[in-house]
Amino acid sequence: MARDVRQVVAGLLTGSMLIMLCNMVKRDHFDPIYVENLSVQYDLIKVSKQSLIKRSDTSGGIFRENLSLKPCWRKPLSTNEEQEKGYIFFTLTDNPEDHVTQIADAVVVAKYLRATLVLPEIRGTKAGHKRQFGDIYDTKRFMTSLDGTIEVVKDPPMEASKVNITNIKVPLTATKDFIASKIQPIFKSKGNLMLSTDLSSSTLAKAKEIIKKDNVKIDQNVKMDPYACLAIFGSLELQQELNHLVSTMVGTLRSLSYKTNGQIVAVDMKVESLASMCKGNVMKSKHCFNAKEIGEFLKKIGFQRHATIYLTQSVWHSSLDDFRKMFPNTFTKDAIIPTYEKAKYQITKSSKFEKVIDFQICTQADVFVPTISNLFYTNVVAKRIASGKTKVFDPTQKASASSDVVDYVSPYISKKSHWAYSCFC
Repeated sequence: MARDVRQVVAGLLTGSMLIMLCNMVKRDHFDPIYVENLSVQYDLIKVSKQSLIKRSDTSGGIFRENLSLKPCWRKPLSTNEEQEKGYIFFTLTDNPEDHVTQIADAVVVAKYLRATLVLPEIRGTKAGHKRQFGDIYDTKRFMTSLDGTIEVVKDPPMEASKVNITNIKVPLTATKDFIASKIQPIFKSKGNLMLSTDLSSSTLAKAKEIIKKDNVKIDQNVKMDPYACLAIFGSLELQQELNHLVSTMVGTLRSLSYKTNGQIVAVDMKVESLASMCKGNVMKSKHCFNAKEIGEFLKKIGFQRHATIYLTQSVWHSSLDDFRKMFPNTFTKDAIIPTYEKAKYQITKSSKFEKVIDFQICTQADVFVPTISNLFYTNVVAKRIASGKTKVFDPTQKASASSDVVDYVSPYISKKSHWAYSCFC
C-alpha cells in the first residue's frame, strides 16, 4: 500500500510540473533566442503583436510591397553570334556596393564585343591583397546563369594572359552605342581589355544632378541594358557559407523582434562615416546627422521604442548610446554573429566581409534607412526594388518638422526614379 501512495504522489507532482511548464510556455518565459555578447537586457513580458511603426501601412498605396514586379529581361537572350578572339578582364573593389555596377558593365561590354569574360578577382583592403570571386559569390551560379549569353571562364589560356592587356575606363552604365564607338575599335586592335568602371566622386555627382531634374520621374532616359539587368538580378548570389551566415544573422534579428512580429529595421550608420560627412558641412540640418538625430527622426515618423534595429556599425561606440536609449533593441553585427563565425570571418578585425554582411542585411530588412547618399544607398535600393521591399525612409528629404512618414519615402521609390525599375515590368 505504501508503494501505491508513493506512486500516487509522484504522479501528482509530475502532473503539476507539466501544468507549470505549459503555463511558462504560454507566458513566453523562455527567451526566444540566446545571443552572445549582448549588452542589452530584454523585457520578456508577453505583449500583443504590434506594428513596427505607429502609422498603419496596411491600406496599401505607397507602402504596399510591390511583389507583382516581373523581370523584363527574362527572355531568350542567347544568340548564335560568332565569338571574337579576345578576353575582358576586370577586378572588383573591396566595396560590395560597387560590385553591382562593375559586373553589369563587364557583362554588357563582353556581350556586345562578343568577347570572353574572365572571372574577376576581388581587391583586398590592403594593397596587393586579393581574394577569389568564389570567396564571396557563387561562382557556379554566376557562370551558368550567363550561359548562352556570354562565355565566362575562370582562367584564360596562358597565351592570353601574356599578351599586353589594354586598360580602359567605362562609365557607370556603359551603353551599346558607347561600346561600339569607344571600346570596340580598341578591342579590335588590341584583343584583350582590362575594364575599370568610373566610380569617381565627379561621376556620382553628375548622377545625383540628373536625379534632381524632374519632380515626377527622374531622367526618363536612364534605362538599364537587359544584359546588365540579367547580371545584377539574375546572376549574382552569395556563396553558400556566407549566405548561410547572413541568413542566420537576419534570423537572429527577427527572433529578437518578438514584439513586432519579426520585423526589423536596418540603418546604415557608421560613426566614422557620419563624422566625416558632418565635418565642415554647412547644411548640417538637412544633410548631416549624428546618431541621436537619426533616433529622433525615427521617433518623429512613428517608430516605436520596441522596434528592433540593426546598425551597420561594426562594434558598439559610445556615441551611439543616446540612440540606444531611444531604441533599446539596437544591435551591431558584433552582437548577433555567432562567436565561431566571428573568428572565421575576422569580424571587428577586418572589414572585408563586414561590408558584404551590411549590404545583404540592409537589402533583406523590412525597412531601410540610409544616412548618407552614396552608391551603397543606391544599390541596396536596387536589390530591395527587385524583391518588393520598398520601405525606404530618407531623413534628408525634408528640412521641416514634418512628421508624416510619406514625406520621407525615398524618391527612388515614391517617384520610381531608380534605374532598377527599368529592369522590371
